[in-house]
Amino acid sequence: MLVQLAIRDIVLIDKLELTFSGGLTVLTGETGAGKSILLDAFALALGGRGDGGLVRQGEAQGGVTAVFDVALDHPARAVAAAAEIDTDGDLILRRTQFADGRTRAFVNDQPVGVQTMRAIGTALVEIHGQHDDRALADPTTHRSILDAFGGLQGPLAQVASAAKRVRAARSTLAEQRERVEAAQKEADFLRHAVEELGTLDPQAGEEAKLAERRTLMQQGEKVARELNEALDLVGGSGSLVPHLSSAVRRLERRSATVPTLVDPSIAALDAALVALDEARAALDAAVLAAEFDPRELERVEERLFALRAASRKYSVPADDLADLRSRYDADVAALDAGEQALAGLEAELTAAETVYAQAAKRLGDGRRKAAKALDAAVQAELPPLKLEGARFITQITVDEASRDAAGTERVEFWAQTNPGTRAGPMMKVASGGELSRFMLALKVVLAGKGSAPTLIFDEIDTGLGGAVADAIGARLGRLSEQVQVVAVTHAPQVAARAVTHFRIAKDSVKGKAAKGAEKSAERVTTRVVGLAADARREEIARMLAGATVTDEARAAAARLLLGAEG
Repeated sequence: MLVQLAIRDIVLIDKLELTFSGGLTVLTGETGAGKSILLDAFALALGGRGDGGLVRQGEAQGGVTAVFDVALDHPARAVAAAAEIDTDGDLILRRTQFADGRTRAFVNDQPVGVQTMRAIGTALVEIHGQHDDRALADPTTHRSILDAFGGLQGPLAQVASAAKRVRAARSTLAEQRERVEAAQKEADFLRHAVEELGTLDPQAGEEAKLAERRTLMQQGEKVARELNEALDLVGGSGSLVPHLSSAVRRLERRSATVPTLVDPSIAALDAALVALDEARAALDAAVLAAEFDPRELERVEERLFALRAASRKYSVPADDLADLRSRYDADVAALDAGEQALAGLEAELTAAETVYAQAAKRLGDGRRKAAKALDAAVQAELPPLKLEGARFITQITVDEASRDAAGTERVEFWAQTNPGTRAGPMMKVASGGELSRFMLALKVVLAGKGSAPTLIFDEIDTGLGGAVADAIGARLGRLSEQVQVVAVTHAPQVAARAVTHFRIAKDSVKGKAAKGAEKSAERVTTRVVGLAADARREEIARMLAGATVTDEARAAAARLLLGAEG
């Protein structure tokens, strides 16, 4: 709840510090005393729109600080924690407004954006008046109000979980379908490539071996003649080997008689014969290697050219064709598996949608049951509020196409203000005063069920008096048993039921002397004072009697206070 509000240099307020307690707090005062200024300043601390015109004339800046004491598990703390704000202790919202229009926002002395401050402020305070019934103005909140009244958090959580599963299944299916569709666009190419490369069956390093073999066969044809001529000289008919062998045999017959003269020559000739024999063997091998079948050269060239053509076609080196074939095989297998997986994912989505539909139906049934109970409860509050001819209607429509995390129902509060008139959205058919009373009845019924911890009611009793004002006061009192209620009121019947009573008034004070002026000028300032018992009776008497407070008014005020206590 709100425990303290401090305002400095805002419009007519110099410096103001108010302490609040639980229960019903009222602010009273004559028209124009500054009640609206107080609320505008408070709204600024809750993240409302800033305006340089709010700064008191002659000052460079003004400021508002609001201190709240809320439970550790309150949603406002979760919003603050999500913004990385230290949430130990109280929540302190502070806003500085500069005269040039700039503002600065702080939560627990940490700078924050206005959006963050507004989100925290919305969780802490609801402000309601004839022209600011936010809980009723926005139909998107009506569904959550109905769910809070019906205690439908469990079914709602089941629908949210089912919706999450549907979204995940739909997303996975869409991604898989996109992959399959992309693969199908290349399916013909992939299948042709797999068949072509499978027939070719390329092997790593094959191109280099074929190129070397082709070169050898092409060069071998050219050197074969020279190799044969050399072989003929070494081992053919023109060979010197037979003559050299014959010479060695003749010299060996002379070796016995003149060995020193003959033996060196024999050794040299033997060496020459050995070398010639080795040369013949090498030439034999070379001639054999140079021999080839022209059909083999044709086969080698066809294979080599096929590998190089595939290399150009698929834009990879010939040595990488084997790896490319493996990748294409895997792609085709994935395509086939993907099409099978697609059917499985479609089945999963269907199953998830079935679970969602079942959960949404349970939630919808609960909402329709809760709507009947809510309509009856609000209807019971209307006659004392001078709305005896009106009807409160919770309008539920089903949008099967939406299927969001909150179900398929759309909820909007309708009203029929008089018998025989057409019912319609409450914001369109109810006047400002009627809207305020509808809102009060709804808030009383919803007390303690999802409401902000502090409710502000701004002159919702305007133009009403007697029994109706008393009925409003009674309901504000009942509501304040569940949440903190602050009411700006002109009705003495409402003021009499307050636990805390503040009076707002204007005073004339001496201001700072303007530059060059000899005397300081008078100016008006707004002050707020808490009223004790006697002062409360006097203020309520003023509200009853007007400018001149009579003894009869004081007696009537005393009776109101006594009746409120009873």
